[in-house]
Amino acid sequence: MIKAIAERTKQRKLRPKADMVVPNVMSLHSVSLLLEAILLKSRSLEELGQCIEAAKECRIILDTVESALPNGMPEGIGEGCKLQEMFHKALELFPSLWIKAGFLDEAVTAYRRALVKPWNLEPRKLAAVEKDLAMILLYGGVEVSLPSQLQVWGKTAPKSSAEEAILLLLILMSKVAIREIDWDAEIMDHLTFALSVTGMFELLADHVEQILPGIYGRAERWYFLALCYSAAGHDGVALNLLRKACGSSEANHRPHFPSFLFGAKLCSLDPHHAHEGIKFSREVIVIAKQQNEHFLSQGHKFLGICYGAAARISVLDSERSIFQRESLDSLNCAAVNGSDDLEAIVSLGLENAIQRNLDAAYNNIMMYSDMTVGSSRGWQLLALIISAQQRFKDAETIVDFALDDSGGMDQLELLRLKAVLQISQQQPKEAIETYRILLALIQAKKELLLQDKNIDQEQAFRHEALTERKLEMEAWQDLATIYTDIGSLLDAKTCVDKARLIEYFSPRCWHITGMLLEAQSLYKEAFVSFSVSLSIEPDYIPGIISTAELLMKLGMQSLPIVRSFLMNALRLEPTNHDAWFNLGLVSKMEGSLQQAAEFFQAAYELKLSAPVQKFK
Repeated sequence: MIKAIAERTKQRKLRPKADMVVPNVMSLHSVSLLLEAILLKSRSLEELGQCIEAAKECRIILDTVESALPNGMPEGIGEGCKLQEMFHKALELFPSLWIKAGFLDEAVTAYRRALVKPWNLEPRKLAAVEKDLAMILLYGGVEVSLPSQLQVWGKTAPKSSAEEAILLLLILMSKVAIREIDWDAEIMDHLTFALSVTGMFELLADHVEQILPGIYGRAERWYFLALCYSAAGHDGVALNLLRKACGSSEANHRPHFPSFLFGAKLCSLDPHHAHEGIKFSREVIVIAKQQNEHFLSQGHKFLGICYGAAARISVLDSERSIFQRESLDSLNCAAVNGSDDLEAIVSLGLENAIQRNLDAAYNNIMMYSDMTVGSSRGWQLLALIISAQQRFKDAETIVDFALDDSGGMDQLELLRLKAVLQISQQQPKEAIETYRILLALIQAKKELLLQDKNIDQEQAFRHEALTERKLEMEAWQDLATIYTDIGSLLDAKTCVDKARLIEYFSPRCWHITGMLLEAQSLYKEAFVSFSVSLSIEPDYIPGIISTAELLMKLGMQSLPIVRSFLMNALRLEPTNHDAWFNLGLVSKMEGSLQQAAEFFQAAYELKLSAPVQKFK
């Protein structure tokens, strides 16, 4: 049979219309009949449930033809005989038999066999084989390495099943783009999944943009792109796309509810977009009442979060008060209507804590902790609320309890919180030891990351690495503050220098440097450092207050400027007790004793309800 196929195809190539009689060689018609008989036997075995035996019979067809035609199927061989038809049917049947038999690795090899040579498959059938192979590689749970003879791209050859599947799907998408094959939504679904699990969201966005008009509606396309860019960390780009999906150009169409909902969520994550988030959230509530009532609690949750953020950036006290009340009302509504929405409950607890409704906040977070087992966020917030009640030892006990069940970034954040609580209890030595453990853990994780050469894993944990870097800087800054307070100025300078190596333009680093200089009575140099801190971040409240305190030491002529600084600090953070206390000192120095007493009273009450760290 092998000889017959080789000789007859060679004869047809030389003389397409000739029908020469070659002695001792079968005709292609006879070969086709034999191959059809083998294929029928294979299908019969399949019907009897003997899939492995059926696959072996099917392999005979493939081996025979491939041995005769090592370079693929020549053009025109399908005319006048069924050889090509039988071979194509065997190519399609072979991998499906291995799948039924449960041998997915053999199925992958069979699919690759159908793709590595030109077998004259129709574009639609070839695309079906490529799609089926991609699905097996993505969802089959097997890792079948590419054999060396197929690694024709050298170092750029696919190194895993996921990479090979993505390559196949990208090829299919390019065929769709040039209209070689029809649009297939499943290809896009599989590509979306593959690029999502591997973190290649920007590449996914590129392919969404290449999809021809008419496949997706405009709002749907913008929403899809917004999801991609948000997942890639570009929330600003995502928000711009959602504005288009919800803008005036779509006013005559049915509102695209997912875009409004996603827009509300993105705005709730950034205080700078709080007012826009309020508009998105209100629209979500209006639409939800008409057609999606189960999303009503989500709308109220995002509305409450955005109102709270708007209150914190508000300049007018009257406006801030209204926003705070609206925030609590909306979050309460969300917590009641969505009783299983943990995010609504913890957001309500956080807002109550920020507004210093500590008892209500405590109850909210206890409810959240009861509903979630081992939630690090819940334990941290609970510890901060208890610290605001000046129960520092109880808060430290909660942190120790949470440390037993935590790991990764949660463990590092809890260690820093523990150290801060130890500082509040006047335990500098214990705090320094806790920071030593924290920094040692961060260093150990850095060394593990350097040893691991997996680029994909490094990209996946990039956000975590940045968070660790920030936490390391904060730990050195905290240590510098401790050493400054206990008078060990040389150690404090060493710590702040280490923090500055991580981020030179950190307002807190320059602020701590100013405190060191002030402790040495170098007031002019300290003032320069505080000024640098504020030039980096004009709204850095500790820098504003320290500058005001330094100006007070310069005498009566600076008091109007000092008052201006402190009033700006209170505009940014009305609950800052240090600002109220210094404002009281200014009033006392100006002779306004009644006003000074009121400011001191406010500072005292706020300090009694101040957490060791900001609620977040």
